[in-house]
Amino acid sequence: MLLTAEHEALRRTVAKFVATEINPHVDDWEAAEEFPSHALFKQLGDLGLLGVKYDPAHGGLGLDFSYSMVMAEELGLIDCGGVPMAIGVHTDMATPAMNRFGSDHIKRNFLAPAIAGDVVSCLGVSEPGGGSDVAAVKTTARRDGGDWVISGTKMWITNGMKADWCCLLANTADGHPHRNKSLIAVPMDAAGITRQKIRKIGMDSSDTAQLFFDEVRVPVANTVGEEGMGFTYQMLQFQEERLWGAASSLKSLDRLIDLTIAYTRERSTFGQPIIDNQVVHFRLAELRTEVEALRALVWSAVEHYVSGRDVTRLASMAKLKCGRLTREVADSCLQYWGGMGYTADNRISRAFRDGRLVSIGGGADEIMLGIICKLEGTLPGKNNRRKID
Repeated sequence: MLLTAEHEALRRTVAKFVATEINPHVDDWEAAEEFPSHALFKQLGDLGLLGVKYDPAHGGLGLDFSYSMVMAEELGLIDCGGVPMAIGVHTDMATPAMNRFGSDHIKRNFLAPAIAGDVVSCLGVSEPGGGSDVAAVKTTARRDGGDWVISGTKMWITNGMKADWCCLLANTADGHPHRNKSLIAVPMDAAGITRQKIRKIGMDSSDTAQLFFDEVRVPVANTVGEEGMGFTYQMLQFQEERLWGAASSLKSLDRLIDLTIAYTRERSTFGQPIIDNQVVHFRLAELRTEVEALRALVWSAVEHYVSGRDVTRLASMAKLKCGRLTREVADSCLQYWGGMGYTADNRISRAFRDGRLVSIGGGADEIMLGIICKLEGTLPGKNNRRKID
């Protein structure tokens, strides 16, 4: 995809913000297992970076999706995985359906404050009984006059401890699991909501919560788009989430390789720098090639998406490849750092811990494989062979 001078200007703005306002604080935020999301999001909002692809009428910049992916790429320069993930949830996971299908009420009261950085948002889809199986959601919302009354539990919710509102998926009717769900904007100060922090093996600076909804009342007007269309809307949001995840990995992977090249040049064993061993420099060349291949796939998918084409297949491939390559690069690089790579504060070991989530969150590898197989017509017992273009 051909990027313009405007893309590059945005890239420089984001990179400067990361270098001056985020990376100097990352180690402290990781140790504290949280970062000041409200303050940071307000700074991002003031720069227009929380609504890059959204309508200026609601505070956005009105640019196309490719600009959001430029921002995602630059967030890969952050020295941890937790902070960029939290930002991505806010910009590309909890808000796309609101922007595309939300009423004026939704856009005025939830989307616009999110774009301005006045609030922190979260997405409530996964539950204790299942994450990737979205159709199996158990949380319910029943009508009572002009309100939804919500009961259920959401799990693994990024930004969940500090969020001001949640874009929540709930069953609003009986019937087919793909047609009985709705997305609902839920203010997190509503009566009946409790939160519990979840500790993780990585992504330390990103707060993650289990959310409990006990007869929580919100107006039916808080429904995002049409009632019963929540499953479809969430599947559409997943396309942007998966492309965001893949794009945000690119510079992070390059940095891991760069750091490992520098370290293996400086560190000597048996009388020569580690990088002089063919097994090392060949492997690093191979990993770099894989990152470039992923970059080409991601930007091909972005170009298709901007032109209005269905990118379910390409986005699923990018998400699958991103998760596996993130694990592969971190593991391979850590090996070349030896004992230093196994220390807790090393950037490589942090990436090793943080990156493991990529093959799970936003649709596990196996879900991506199932989607790809369905679109390729290779599922057992199916006669839905893909039409060759």
